[in-house]
Amino acid sequence: MRNNRKAHHGCPPRTRTGPLARASAVTLALLLAATACGRGTEGGSTGEDGLATGPGFDGKTITVGVNSALTGPVAVVGKPLTEGNRVWFEHVNAEGGIAGKYKIELNKADSHYDAATAVQQYNRQKDDVVMFAQVLGTAITKAVLPNLKRDNVVAAPASQESQWVGEPNLAPLAAPYQIQAINALDHYRKQGGPDSTICSLVQDDASGVAAQEGVDFAARQLGFDVAARATYRVGDKDMTGPVTQLKRAKCDAVFLAGSPTDAGTALGTAAKMKFAPQWLGQSTTWYPTIGESALKPYVEEHLLIVSEGPEWGDTSVPAMAQMLKDQRKYAPKQEPSYYFAFGYVQAQLVTKILEKAVASGDLSRDGVAKAVNTLGKVEFGGLTGDYTYGPPTKRSPSRGSTMFKINMDKPFGLEAVSTNYSSAAAKAFTFDTP
Repeated sequence: MRNNRKAHHGCPPRTRTGPLARASAVTLALLLAATACGRGTEGGSTGEDGLATGPGFDGKTITVGVNSALTGPVAVVGKPLTEGNRVWFEHVNAEGGIAGKYKIELNKADSHYDAATAVQQYNRQKDDVVMFAQVLGTAITKAVLPNLKRDNVVAAPASQESQWVGEPNLAPLAAPYQIQAINALDHYRKQGGPDSTICSLVQDDASGVAAQEGVDFAARQLGFDVAARATYRVGDKDMTGPVTQLKRAKCDAVFLAGSPTDAGTALGTAAKMKFAPQWLGQSTTWYPTIGESALKPYVEEHLLIVSEGPEWGDTSVPAMAQMLKDQRKYAPKQEPSYYFAFGYVQAQLVTKILEKAVASGDLSRDGVAKAVNTLGKVEFGGLTGDYTYGPPTKRSPSRGSTMFKINMDKPFGLEAVSTNYSSAAAKAFTFDTP
């Protein structure tokens, strides 16, 4: 219908016929006028330039949602993520906006990192946004996903669960947590020897399940047993039990998954108990406040972080130079943070999706969903790994990781020791798709 709308602007000429025919002509004219103004999907319409629209677009401004932890213990992740989103969109707006003419605005809501609250916030936001530029957290994304499917809304999760690869209403980014665990353990075994005793410590939620899946896959692929699988509750103030379990198992290396707050508790407990394995921390476990505490000597010696992309400030990566320029211009008080960098790149992905939708003439929910599922390969200039989008069965995320050691003299306290490390085991991991 969109291709024909232009031809139907206005009403057809009146004809001199009888009353019934005139009534039919009026009815036809109204139908054609409705077609010309175009009722889009989900209550949308067609703008003056023929662009099919929907919720969150007023003909001039595209509003996208952020559903994140803006207060509470996980705000150390959510706030820089959201700043990264904002700064990239400021960059886009300074260049004229999407397609050079549609500015982007953020509609932000605080989930407090609570699934029920996140769903409430989603329901409050959904009719005011074209899509969600960020939904923070694995458990949060799982809670919101049924609503996204029901409403045919696209969201970019700030969560690297492999399940997202096969979800048409999600636009994930970077290597999944499972890939992080696999690469970290492969790298460790090559550096630390094949006979090491390997264990895990993960939170008892959906994100922890994803991390453990990677650990278990690595064990099968690399031929080792997981000596202890310890868990904890998110926000647990006492980690004595799980750390004791790991110490008794005589673990040489422990893959650690969780938030920086929980990671700090675990590492602090281990240091007090004089338990010093090689900790391999998932990207979500690090924040510099850990290294700025009395734990500095312990983590500098015993902790490696697995993430993606270059060190903060490595301007040999052109995209890093652009990010730093934008950060200095639009967020001069922002401290180095790879959470900020993730949010910045996440907003680049959202921009690609919106540009695709506009180029196709359709900013309705159907149009945005079609855009993400026909997007193809997206490159991020080295800030994170390339990702191939499209139908879920055709998607291919990054398989590379960067291993960082703790060096508090470096920005964000991280020094790269192995960049874009991609193991054969990681390449063998398959993703669930419909």
